[in-house]
Amino acid sequence: MKMGRSFIFLRQELAAARFTFPRQRVICFENPMSSASLTSLDFRRALGQFATGVTVVTVESAPGRVHGMTANSFTSVSLEPPLISVCVAERAHLLPLLKEKRVALADQPLKDEAIMNIKFVRTGQNIPLMDNVLCQIACRLHATHVAGDHTIVVGEVLSAALHPGKPLLFFRGDYTRLS
Repeated sequence: MKMGRSFIFLRQELAAARFTFPRQRVICFENPMSSASLTSLDFRRALGQFATGVTVVTVESAPGRVHGMTANSFTSVSLEPPLISVCVAERAHLLPLLKEKRVALADQPLKDEAIMNIKFVRTGQNIPLMDNVLCQIACRLHATHVAGDHTIVVGEVLSAALHPGKPLLFFRGDYTRLS
């Protein structure tokens, strides 16, 4: 989008695009800063409006056995030192493994099928890596911070590998791709 275009022009362009979205309940239309109570379902729906990359976080739970979970709360934290974070539910089976093993991997799969048919390769640090991914980041546990019903897990990046392709995204409760 070019700089200097008016908001009204953008609204007209968006209206002409004829996006179709399923009708959903409007939580608070007139005042988004309202103190009206927000249900967990409403909050999930609101967050579903933000497209996120799909990340698979894995850890070797026992020799030859890998445990992982998908996460859409993956982000960079720092360039110096290189740090990333992912939010893990307190009740997730992965959380105690991350704390115990202290090394993990964050992969961004190329296809939603890759999540169902995971194949792993080994790194020099003996961390299992997913095959058929856009990016692989190996890290060691740097810190954990409890926040509500999740723990923010901060990892220090040990290595990163980039591969060609387009990312798999999660939007409104479903996997999608950039076109």
